[in-house]
Order: sequence, then structure tokens, then C-alpha cells
Amino acid sequence: MKYFLIGCFLCLFCVAGNAQQYVLMSPDKKLSAEIESNRQGISVKMTKEGDILLSLSDLGMVTGQTKAVPPQVKKAKRNAISEDVKPAVKEKSETYRNEYNELVLTFKSEHALTFRLFNEGLAYRFSTTAKDSLTIVKETLNIQFREDDSIRFQSEQSFHSAYEQPYEFKKLGELDPARLCNLPVLVEKQNGKFVMITESDLYHYPGLWVKGAGKTQITATHPRYPKTLVNTKSRYSSGQVGETYDYIARVAGKRNYPWRIFAVADREAGLINNNMVYLLASPTELKDVSWIRPGVVMFDWWGKNNIYGVDFKAGVNTETAKYFIDFCAEKGFRYFLFDDGWSRKDDLLHAVPGLDMEEVTAYAKAKGVDVMVWVIWNTLRDQWQEAFDQFERWGIKGIKTDFMNRDDQQMVEFYEAIAGKAAEKKMVINFHGAYKPCGLSRKYPNVLTREALIEFEQSGVSNNDNPEHHNLLPYIRMFTGAMDYIPATMRNGNKNNFRHFGDYPMGWGTRAHAMALFIILHSPMTMLPGSPSDYYREKECTDFLARIPVEWDETKLLMGKISKYTVLARRSGTEWHVGAITNDDRRTIELPTGFLAPGKYQIEIIEDGINAGTAATDYKLSRRQINAGEILKLELAPGGGWLARITLEK
Repeated sequence: MKYFLIGCFLCLFCVAGNAQQYVLMSPDKKLSAEIESNRQGISVKMTKEGDILLSLSDLGMVTGQTKAVPPQVKKAKRNAISEDVKPAVKEKSETYRNEYNELVLTFKSEHALTFRLFNEGLAYRFSTTAKDSLTIVKETLNIQFREDDSIRFQSEQSFHSAYEQPYEFKKLGELDPARLCNLPVLVEKQNGKFVMITESDLYHYPGLWVKGAGKTQITATHPRYPKTLVNTKSRYSSGQVGETYDYIARVAGKRNYPWRIFAVADREAGLINNNMVYLLASPTELKDVSWIRPGVVMFDWWGKNNIYGVDFKAGVNTETAKYFIDFCAEKGFRYFLFDDGWSRKDDLLHAVPGLDMEEVTAYAKAKGVDVMVWVIWNTLRDQWQEAFDQFERWGIKGIKTDFMNRDDQQMVEFYEAIAGKAAEKKMVINFHGAYKPCGLSRKYPNVLTREALIEFEQSGVSNNDNPEHHNLLPYIRMFTGAMDYIPATMRNGNKNNFRHFGDYPMGWGTRAHAMALFIILHSPMTMLPGSPSDYYREKECTDFLARIPVEWDETKLLMGKISKYTVLARRSGTEWHVGAITNDDRRTIELPTGFLAPGKYQIEIIEDGINAGTAATDYKLSRRQINAGEILKLELAPGGGWLARITLEK
């Protein structure tokens, strides 16, 4: 097998070996990308108003091919796009502005390299048009920053990952080159600017990771293509990679490859407002998306064991399911999910004794509630057609699939297969044990949310799900797309009395903090962690939550400092919802309401009670009139929060 290197052999209108350069400007003329080709390969320098943000070098793809021919430029084409994109599901906004300048370099071998420069950052990707399939041995990329820049990241010892490690914060030179960093990673420049590194349009290809390569550089790496999978006695761990081939992908010769994204933000608000992952993803091919219904989910993982005040034995049974469904119907919550335990681990075709699935789904349908089921990915793989057909007969409307814990090419293809098959059956999807969003929800809008973060579940076993972490998620993980954090627990503790209860977890942070996360951490499918009994007991808070949407027409970061505090506003129609949280520091925030259109408004507030610093469940509900532009004073306890519903007076 011979190899050629797209990138190392690239020459852009090369004359007698001289380097060739292109300059690509963002639409607002503030960002520039200087692209250079020489004998050493392709390099890119991105600057903002004269300030060097990063440099890219060795942009390449080592590909097995029967004939090695260095490509020569056939043409260079520039495009400019300015349009509005309407998402099928409004995760953040009713429209996204898609505006960029593009440079497409096409070579005589029909390989291409495309650059797009948005006001918000740079993206590039490779394309090939080979007649035969290709073996991708590796993709190369070095990313250069300054020695005094810092990086926030999750790291692993191997590519086997649940993507649930705590974020680390280090100088670039402190990265352990033996550790692997899954995306996204966020670089904080010494001058206060941010650079986010992630990817989009990931199909039939492994996920991109990075690792340290010196004091100022990180370099790209990918999981190799699996040769064998390891089966164990446990379904939870079966199907992980054993041996691998010496290449990362086997692909069709004619295709586009994933976009590599380098987003830029002057301040934290630029991380919240950036939509590059969605905009660079393939548009949906689904003809009808009207059946896709975002909503709130009640699920029985912890809740089934924490039901009280009823006259039946709670558990995985028909009576408990109906209790959940009654609660969903009463509060207007869309879904009830059977989590782990509704069936045997190796059998998705039969429910456990005591659970009549046909009776439950018929009952739910009569109440206007949709039923979802949890699956282990490898059992779904093994019972693929039979399981989907059974779910369809039962009337199941959604699937939560879990424990994939990989993003090699085979697993990436499995994600799309699930999304496509579920769309065929008109079912929505929630991925757990999952890698970060890469735009799949644009191509398949029935993919409503996924994990890829430390979420509330971790509160039962560790201290990692804490208020500082909550103030990292909006600026790092949420950049890539919806996330299933599972907010709004009614069991609340503070730094001094937070404890681990695996089967009945409590949240680190006050009641107002926990509820504000419902607004701040967006997900068109938002799961609530408690049992109906807990939410019935806390009727005032539950009724407040029940009126918070999960789709939004507009999103704005009003104030925020990564790891410290966040004040975020979302609009649905004419109604605004605002959430504020702090880390473990007490904080006073003076919040201008200039985001409101002129007029008088009714504001309904849940805020930390006077004793919330010691009794985290203490909160206060108040209502009053305000004028647009008025300054609101927020008093946040340590680990505290504040949330409000603001409606225009008629």
C-alpha cells in the first residue's frame, strides 16, 4: 500500500517551489485567516484585528492509495454566504444567522480543502472524489498558541470514555502528552479572548481528539478502526474495542470529511451565541418533522424507589408507571421514561413481570403522555429489527440509549443508524454514555439531547457536580449542543452538608440554583430527577417549573464569568425566562433589564431564602411589576441561584 498526504503535497498555484498565500476575511472584516502552502505543507494563521489567536500547521490526511501523485491546484474559488437558517427544533433560537466567506481549493487529483471564516471563527474540512474506497491512515493537525495561554478540557487515558470526566484547567505547557483530550476544549488567551476547538458534520469517521505536544502546541489524534470488540459478562461493558487496525477509517472515495472548528469569542457571551456546530452540519433530509415533540421527561431511575403517600408497592410495575403518567398529564410534561430495569439487560422484547407494557402505553396515550424506554446499545444492536418493531407495536415514542462509550468510526455510524431508524419509526432519541454533539441533531432533529458531561447523576457518587462545574457547562459543553443535565432536584444541599446518596441523590446548590439550571442549561428534552411524590410535595416550585418552555426564540447571556457566575435569559414568544447561578461564593448582582422591549411587565421570582446559605432548600417566591430597563438586585447565597418569569402586561 502506498500513501499520499493531502496537505504535505499541497501547492497553491505553486511556482518554482515558492510559497503561495491566500487571505480570507470574515464578513465583518475583524477576523482574518492567512493560508500558506509551501514544501512543508499547509499552514494557517488566524488573527483578530492584528492579534494572533492561533496558528495551524500540517493540515493533512494520510490516505492509502494504489498510486501516489502529489496533487496540483486546479482552481481556487471564493464564495460568500449570508442567510438565515430556521432549525426544526428551537434549542436556542427561532433562527440562526449563517454568514461566512469561503475559500475552496480544488486540486487536479480532485481533492479539495475548504475554509469558511465566520465572524465567530474558522472552520475547514477535506473532500475527496476518488472512484474507489479509501483507507484513512491518519489525519494530521498541529495547533499552536502562546505559552501563557490556558486550556479547559476533559482527559482520558484511552479512547474508551463515557465523556464524564471533570474539566481540568491548566497552562498549555502543563498538558500531559500521555493523556487524551476529548472535544470540545476551550483555550483562554492571556488577553481574555477564547478559542473553542470542536468539530461538526461527523459521519462515517472517528471523532477528533487532541493531546499536548509541547509548551505551546496541541496535536490531533483519532481512535483507530476496531478489529475486535470485547464481550464481557456484563452488558454494560460489552462491545468495547479490543484490537484495532493501523488506520482510523475506511470510507467511500467520494465524500466530505468533518469540519474542524476554531471558534473565537472576545467574552463569555460569544461562546453562548455561537452556532457554528449547527450551521456546519448537514441539513435534515426528513420530509416531515411535525411529529418531533420536545418536552419535559419524568423517569423512574431514582424516582421509583422514592415514592410515598400511595397505596401501592412502588417499583418497576404497572401501578408505578401509571402514577408517573398521571403526574406528567397533570403538569403538562410530555414524556415518561422507563429507565434501566424495565426489561432484562439482554432482552428488549419483553418487560419484566409485573409490568404490562401494552396497558401502560394505552393508559399514557389516553392521558396525552408519550412513553420512552432505556436500552443498552449492544442489546439494541443484537435485537435491532425485532426491538424497533416491538417498540412500534407497544406505541413507544422515544429511546434513551446508553453505554456506547466510544467514538471510533463504527460507533459514529451506529449513532446515525439509531437516529435514522428511530426517525423511520417516529421516535425521539436521547444518547447517554455518548460523545459530544457534532451536528447530528440538524440532520436528524429527532435526536433531542445527549449526555457527554458530568450531570446530576454524579451527585450520588462524587463531588464533581458542583456549582463551579455548573458555571463551566454553559461556556464549554453547551457550545456543542443540547445536553441532558437533569436539573431541578428538590433535594438540595450546600458545600457544608452536601452528601452522596446513590439511590436518592441530592444536588450541590440551593433550591433556586437547582431550578435556575433548567433555564441555563438548554435541552429540548429536559429530564427531571425526582419522584412525583417529591414534586407533589413541592407544589409551588413544581408549578413554576411546569411553565418553563424547552424551546426558545432567543437566548442571551446577560452577565457571566466562566467558573464563577452566569445570568442567562431566554425568550419564548413575548415571555422571558431568566436564570442566575453562582459558584460557592456569595454574590450580589445588579441586573439591568434593557433586554426587555419598552413597557411594563409582571415578574415572578424564585430566589434564595434568607437561610439558604445553611438550609439549601430555603427559597422565596415573589411577584411584582417592573419597568423595562429597571435594575434588579440579585442576592445569591453561596451555591445560590435566582430565576424569573417576565411577562408583558396587557
